[in-house]
Amino acid sequence: MPQTSGDVTDLPLDGVRVVTLAVNLPGPVAGARLHALGARVAKVEPPTGDPLAAACRSYYDELVAGQDLVQLDLKREAGRASLWQLLDDADLLLTSSRPRALERLGLDRQSVRSRMPRLSYVAIVGDPGAAGDLPGHDLTYQASAGTLRPPQMPTVLVADLAGAERATAESCAVLLHAARTGEGGYREVVLNEVAYDMAQAAHHGLTAPGGPLAGGLPGYGIYEASTGFVAVAALEPHFWQELVRGLGVEGSRRDFEATFRTRPADEWEVWAQERGLPVVAVRAP
Repeated sequence: MPQTSGDVTDLPLDGVRVVTLAVNLPGPVAGARLHALGARVAKVEPPTGDPLAAACRSYYDELVAGQDLVQLDLKREAGRASLWQLLDDADLLLTSSRPRALERLGLDRQSVRSRMPRLSYVAIVGDPGAAGDLPGHDLTYQASAGTLRPPQMPTVLVADLAGAERATAESCAVLLHAARTGEGGYREVVLNEVAYDMAQAAHHGLTAPGGPLAGGLPGYGIYEASTGFVAVAALEPHFWQELVRGLGVEGSRRDFEATFRTRPADEWEVWAQERGLPVVAVRAP
């Protein structure tokens, strides 16, 4: 996983031990973020492995780099005993299974707390409370939140990736709580709620069709070039003024459409960099 900004020698979670049972995407991304912050992460997978490895091996390998990978069959007593041994030295447990499955394994919140009161716990779930056992994935959470534009599939897995960042934040919060009180904390990350929160800009009209950041402002949009497209984000007055001055236009959308078609997108990006303007060529994922 790419190193985050900041001093790479300053790792705030150095010495923290994390055990994660979370597979698919939000859990592995959160585990990678915690590892990047300095935590030692033990990733426990079922005998069949993490489904993410089968779906996208390169991404999986990037996310688990530097972690301790352990395969355990938690449906068997020996596997559960090995897990509890790992948890003896851990500061944080991260899960993403449905509550009913965790309860069957004796890994629900109350069971873990009664056995290891100093262990912090973050659970990634789809829905809160009694609805936590409902099946779902990023696509269904985005569908419920209103962030999809059918029939196009989403390029960014909003609920999963934002959920991973929230799980990282909640992990840091419960670790801080434990350091202050000596007792492990518990937090839930609800992916359906995360998707809804990520959709608030659209719900309030900011990115709804025709909204200020969805076509309402000529200085913030995507324009076709002679080859490719450019993304223009001249929101601040000084950017806007420099953009229209540099292009020699009045600033209508029609002006921009006609002008940007005269050169390739890559050339417009170089032109913008020379002037300190937020204009870049649109690239494929």
